[in-house]
Amino acid sequence: MKLFPPSAGIALILSAVITPLTATAVELETARGPVTIDSTPTTLAVFDIPAVDTLSALGVPIAGTVDKLFVDYLDSVASSATLVGSLFDPDYQALFTLQPDLVIVGGRSAGTLDAVAKLAPAIDMSIDGTDLIEQTRERTRQYGELFDKTDKAEELLAQLDASLDKARAAVAGKGKVLVLMTNGPKISAFGPGSRFGWMYSELGLEAAVDEVAIADHGDAVSFEFVLQYDPDWLLVIDRTAAIGQEGDSARQTLDNELIHQTQAWQNNHLVYLNSADVYIAGGGIQAQTRTLNQIGDAFSIAN
Repeated sequence: MKLFPPSAGIALILSAVITPLTATAVELETARGPVTIDSTPTTLAVFDIPAVDTLSALGVPIAGTVDKLFVDYLDSVASSATLVGSLFDPDYQALFTLQPDLVIVGGRSAGTLDAVAKLAPAIDMSIDGTDLIEQTRERTRQYGELFDKTDKAEELLAQLDASLDKARAAVAGKGKVLVLMTNGPKISAFGPGSRFGWMYSELGLEAAVDEVAIADHGDAVSFEFVLQYDPDWLLVIDRTAAIGQEGDSARQTLDNELIHQTQAWQNNHLVYLNSADVYIAGGGIQAQTRTLNQIGDAFSIAN
């Protein structure tokens, strides 16, 4: 299996000699540009959790992956795959021993591309989150084509679209929403155009606050800020829980006198999202579908 980058600017380091493409060649649009793969990979190492999510859903075997996948629905992958390092620190000896014919990095592991590409063909399949649902669709279809799983890919995408439609219908006319992330005792807000802005744009949520600074970990705000804008709903992401650290939970952090005065609290409209799905595996087909279902269910039963 050989990769053929369109130009020397793509950060892939390959020793293979370019040969004529076969009928099975697939062109992938990666985060570093289009790359052509001339045959189906058989030994796969994956350092990107959204990619592990989608490949697992497609039924693609994963030979090697990282030490922590954070989401419980990928436990079977974690238990069966060879450990090849962490998101930020590949185990080069383990990777060399595994001899994968394709390595997928992305997101938190994207910076390791040049290093791992010295051992095996490697691609960066990062998702930037600006149009997360569409990027989820694109990645699912790309992996489906590469691994001859196109029918399964379309089945998964049909489930995603059904969950999206359900969530859109459930949130319609239900009031103003603020996406809030807790990190122990600290809180930050996310508005339209932010890392989690897809919730507003894709679902048609009415933002309680339009002007929120766009940053990876949100705009640090106070409890007074939340009360000032008084959202009807809070969609809550618990970063501490998502990454498996100890500390105050989101429920503990938000259980205070100021938050108690908000419409969201008084109407029991705090939705504690499955934080690892959103914060760690977001962009994976399973994580996206699960998150949409959780939002749809929460708003459907609201008064």
